[in-house]
Amino acid sequence: MTVSYTLKVANSRFGGFSKLLFRWKGSIYKLLYKEFLVFMVLYAVLSLVYRRLLTEEQKRLYTKVAQYCNRSTDLIPMSFVLGFYVTLIVNRWWAQYTSIPLPDQLMCVISSNVHGKDEKGRILRRTLIRYANLSAVLILRSVSTRVLKRFPTMDHVVEAGFMTQDEREKFESLHSDFNKYWIPCVWFTNLAAQARRDGRIRDDVALRLLMDELNLYRAKCSMLFHYDWISIPLVYTQVVTIAVYSFFAFCLIGRQFLEPLEPGQEGDLDMYIPLPTLLQFFFYAGWLKVAEQIINPFGEDDDDFETNKLIDRNLQVSLLSVDDMYQNLPPAVKDKYWNESTAQPPYTTATAAETLKPSFLGSTFDMRMCEDAEQSQPAEVSPSVPRIQTPLLSRLFAAASPAISIKNFGRGSRGYPPHPRHLRGDGGFPSPYPNRSEDPESVACIQEEGTEDEESGASKPPMPAGCLGGTRPPEASETQRKELPLIQVKAPSSDSLGAD
Repeated sequence: MTVSYTLKVANSRFGGFSKLLFRWKGSIYKLLYKEFLVFMVLYAVLSLVYRRLLTEEQKRLYTKVAQYCNRSTDLIPMSFVLGFYVTLIVNRWWAQYTSIPLPDQLMCVISSNVHGKDEKGRILRRTLIRYANLSAVLILRSVSTRVLKRFPTMDHVVEAGFMTQDEREKFESLHSDFNKYWIPCVWFTNLAAQARRDGRIRDDVALRLLMDELNLYRAKCSMLFHYDWISIPLVYTQVVTIAVYSFFAFCLIGRQFLEPLEPGQEGDLDMYIPLPTLLQFFFYAGWLKVAEQIINPFGEDDDDFETNKLIDRNLQVSLLSVDDMYQNLPPAVKDKYWNESTAQPPYTTATAAETLKPSFLGSTFDMRMCEDAEQSQPAEVSPSVPRIQTPLLSRLFAAASPAISIKNFGRGSRGYPPHPRHLRGDGGFPSPYPNRSEDPESVACIQEEGTEDEESGASKPPMPAGCLGGTRPPEASETQRKELPLIQVKAPSSDSLGAD
């Protein structure tokens, strides 16, 4: 029977876990007390032999052996070996529990998709869910000693109502060298297909949903079988067991009280009872016993799974769902909060204090903001204000995208003069796809827009309509002309190409 103490630790209080130390059923004391007594008896026998029966020369030899054994205990990685092993066992233990087949989802699908209030429809639904429970009983008989003791033969399964006599004859007529827990699942599928042909299952979507839930149920039965078949490798279990037993065999010799080898040398304190060693045995050996208990949770230990109770629960609940609850609905009426905008269930006196606590609205809901009114005003972004960029980023951006204005590029620390850049006649920038055809009449050359050009533009004479441009000043060196980027777009005519 599973030992549950969940209610005892629902609230954290002083000495909450300490009260659990005095429980016997399912405790480490019940699991370990025999090994603990054997270790204490062997330690006491060696101590008496050393103190009473050995001569001085033999004591000196024993002291050297004990010191060697005590040093050897540090060479055994107990924490690593046991910790990894127990972690593997616990994960496997929980995975086996989640693999126990429960018919809850399957019975809901049967109750909602297998129709018919007559006797035939009722028989159909009860037979389908009985096949599912029969499959679970057959697999649990194969892995659980408790279930096998409850149903030792197929006669007991028939007597319990999971199988009829005719079904037993068909079950035993199918000869197979392997476990036949899957046969009721095949019966289920055949019966569901017949119900679809008879119109008890009204469409293929409902039949598909029923088959999907059955496959999930059968997969859990298969996982239980494989967990029972494939154990943790025996070599690993042997390594851990040998490591623990050899460690405490060295402790029996090396943790004894030893007299000093030299006459004037100060010896250790004689405690008679090696409390640290006993605690170490309790922890390490108890860790091993925990793994020993839960490596197969389908036995009869205190904390093993109650498989017989699960069988009783599953059968009763599933039959109620598909039979008594089929289309047995309470009347649909207006709820208590029909005319209320916010529903507020009542509290009892014991929980009235919870109504005073404010609801959680987010971690920043109560955050205090700056009281300066100017900081809370929305900021207006003007298109005339240039963005501040570093010269390096400006050069990178200008080289990466042709849509960036070149007037910011010329404002670097080198003081490059303005240079022409060819744009499209409609005011846009050159297309990033040079292979695409463009209208020749919409392509024109315009002068760079800049503050210097705008100021000097009033004093210059008007340029020809064909192309607006300017010449570089004569002081610009050839090196500077090479460094200046020149972006050129295909001109509409040969005249503008010559001008460029």
